[in-house]
Amino acid sequence: MTLVQMQPRTASAAPAHRTVADAMDTVGPQVCDDMTIEVALSVMASARTEHLLVCDNDGQCTGLVTQAQLAAVRDSSAYTDRVQLRDILDDRGPFTPPVTTMAEAKHAMRGRRLDALPVVDEQGGAPGVLALAH
Repeated sequence: MTLVQMQPRTASAAPAHRTVADAMDTVGPQVCDDMTIEVALSVMASARTEHLLVCDNDGQCTGLVTQAQLAAVRDSSAYTDRVQLRDILDDRGPFTPPVTTMAEAKHAMRGRRLDALPVVDEQGGAPGVLALAH
């Protein structure tokens, strides 16, 4: 069974030392890692988003996939319609906790050339995604 979970947007705060929790986007869907590439691309198109949070069957965040990543996998010669998201996730992470300051998160994201970073709480759940504005 494939899970798609939508979460409401939180109100953002504007203190001088904002944390990731203040700036993260919680609008995007979370999907289960047993979802196929084609279904994930369809979910992205329906949700009008460029990334999906991927969780395992226990609700633990296992990563983030982008539309570009999925399209590259789909267009590769090794692709079959049975490839699941868990098959293309290299390892868990990178993640950031909600208490990380925005300055620290931005520095880490730029250093790794990431446009989006999953925000993961102490229980391993993903309350949202931090996306850098271009």
